[in-house]
Amino acid sequence: MPAEEEDTHGRASITHADDETEKVLLDAMRPLVDNAGSIGRRPAVRLPEPRALELEQAVLPREAFFGPAEQVPAERAVGRISAEMISPYPPGVPVVAPGEVITKGVLDYLRSGVAHGFFIADAADPSLESLRVTPRP
Repeated sequence: MPAEEEDTHGRASITHADDETEKVLLDAMRPLVDNAGSIGRRPAVRLPEPRALELEQAVLPREAFFGPAEQVPAERAVGRISAEMISPYPPGVPVVAPGEVITKGVLDYLRSGVAHGFFIADAADPSLESLRVTPRP
C-alpha cells in the first residue's frame, strides 16, 4: 500500500463534526452490550508461577527435535522430554522447547489455555490431547 494511503479498515474515527459515524458505531455495539450477560464465560487459564515455566533442559533441542519420537497421551507426557515446541497464542511465546522436561504445572497451564481458546501453533497435536516426546531410554 502506498505511504500516502491510510488503511482505515476496521477503525472508527469520530470528530466533533461527525454524528453519522457515531450512530453507526453505537448501533453496532448496542446488541453486544444488551446481550453481554448471555455470553458464556470461558474456563479459567491455570497460569503457574513464573519459575514453574522455567523447565529443565535435559537434551539438546536439536537432538530432541530431530531424534526418535513418539506421540503419547498428554497424561503420560509428564516427566518426559519434549520432542516438539509448544507455543500458546496468545501470547505466542514458546512454553515448551524440544529437549525440556514436561511438568504437570506446565501441562495444566497449556491444556487449560486450550480449553479457554488458546491456539497452539507449533505442536503436532494442537488440541494437546497428546504430545510428541522422546522415547524412554
